[in-house]
Amino acid sequence: MATNAPSSEPAARPASLPREIGLIGSVTIVIGTIIGSGIFLVPHNVALRVGSIQSLYWVWIVGGMLALAGSLSLAELGAALPEAGGIYVYLREAYGKLAAFLFGWASLLVIDAGSAATLAVAFGIYSGAFAPLTAVAQKLIAVAVIAVLTFINILGVKKGTAVQAIFTIAKLAGIVIIAGCAIFIRKASLLAGTHPLPTPHTSVSSFGVALVGVLWAYQGWHQLSYNAGEIKNPSRTLPIGFLLGTLIVIGAYLGANAAYLRVMSLGALAEHQRVAATTMDLLIGPRGAVFVSALILCSIFGALNGTLLTSSRVYYAMARDRVFFESVSRIHPKFQTPTGALLTLGVWSSLLALSGSFEQLYTYVVFTMWVFSGAAIAAVIVLRRQRPDLPRPYRVPAYPFLPLAFIVIAAAIVINTVISKPLESLAGLGIVLSGIPVYRAWNRRATRRTNEGE
Repeated sequence: MATNAPSSEPAARPASLPREIGLIGSVTIVIGTIIGSGIFLVPHNVALRVGSIQSLYWVWIVGGMLALAGSLSLAELGAALPEAGGIYVYLREAYGKLAAFLFGWASLLVIDAGSAATLAVAFGIYSGAFAPLTAVAQKLIAVAVIAVLTFINILGVKKGTAVQAIFTIAKLAGIVIIAGCAIFIRKASLLAGTHPLPTPHTSVSSFGVALVGVLWAYQGWHQLSYNAGEIKNPSRTLPIGFLLGTLIVIGAYLGANAAYLRVMSLGALAEHQRVAATTMDLLIGPRGAVFVSALILCSIFGALNGTLLTSSRVYYAMARDRVFFESVSRIHPKFQTPTGALLTLGVWSSLLALSGSFEQLYTYVVFTMWVFSGAAIAAVIVLRRQRPDLPRPYRVPAYPFLPLAFIVIAAAIVINTVISKPLESLAGLGIVLSGIPVYRAWNRRATRRTNEGE
C-alpha cells in the first residue's frame, strides 16, 4: 500500500461520534484550551524583550492575529471535512496517511500527552498554595485530576463541554476581577522597577523572541478542529466558534496586560515573574496571591479538560484508519464517547506525569508542532488545487494571504529553532521520524488482516 497517496475512504470505519457540541461549547473549547497559566506568567517574559509598552501590546496583538489566521484557515478545512481528528484528517487528505500518522504519533507520544501531563503536574504544584504537599502528594494529585477528567469525558461529550464552559467562565471572570481591581482600587504610584530595562529598545530580533513566548500563551487555538466530527452544523459553527473564541482570548489577554501595567511599570513587570500574583498582592494584600492561585487552578483544570476532550479524537481517527489499536476506535454503547481513545490518553499522560521524564522530550518535540501546524494550514492551499470540487461551505477570508502569513511565521519559528537549538531540533525530529517503522508495521498488519477477510 502506498504511504503517500491521500485516502479519504479508510476501510471498515466504525460508527461515527454523535454531533452534540453547539456554538457555546465550541467557543468555550477554543477559550478554555488556549487560556492556561500563560497569561499569568508570560507578560514578564515579554517585558524582558521589549523596550516600550506600545511594543508589548503589539506583540500580544500580532500573536493573537496569527492564532486567528490559523484558526480561520482550519475552519475552512473543518467545514469541508467535518471529521473527528482535525489536523490529523487534513494532513491525511492533503499529503497522505504517513504524514497524518507522524502527527498523531508525535501528539500521543509527547505533544498533547505531554501537554496534559504538564498541566496536571502544574495543578499539583499550585494545589500546594492551599495545603502543604510533598512531591509525592503533588504527583498523586496530578494523576487524580487526569483520572477525574477522563472519567467525566467518558460519561458524555455534553458533560465534558459543560465542565469546559464552567471553568472557562470562571477563568474569564477571574481576569475581569483582576482588571476591575486595577481600575477601581487606587494606588498612589506605580510599582517601579529597580533596574534598567533588559531590552531598552525593541528590535526585530527581540520582538521575534517575545512573540515566541506569546505564541506559547496562545497555544491551543487549533484544538477545536479535533472535535469537528461532533459539532452541530460544522459549516457554520466551526468558523464562528474559532472567530469568537480567539477574539475573546485576545481581548482577555490585552485586558490582563492593561491591568498589570496599571499597577506596575514596564520595568517592574520585567522583574516579577508571577505578575498576576504581584498585581493582586499590591491591590488587596496577601489575599490576592491566594485568589490568583485559585484562578490558576481553575484555568489549568479547564485547559486540561479541553486537552483530554479534544486530543483524544486524534487517536480515535488513527484507529479508524487502522494505523493504531482497533480498541482505541471503540465508542461506548451508552455514552457515545471514544472511550478507548480517552483511556489511552489518560493513562499515558498519567504515566508521563508520574515519571517526570516527559519534560525534556516535550522540549525536544514541541517545536515540531509548528511544522505540523504550518503543513495543516498549507493544506488549505493544497486541497484547493488538488480537490477544487470539494464542497467548501466556508472559505477563509483574504485567501491566500491569511494562510500564507501563518505559514511564513511558522516556517520562521521552525528555522530559528533549528539554527538556535540544532541538537534539540534533531532529537525532536528523530522522535517524530521514529514513527515511520511503526506506521509501516501497522500498515502491514492492516493489509494482512484485510487479505484474511477480517
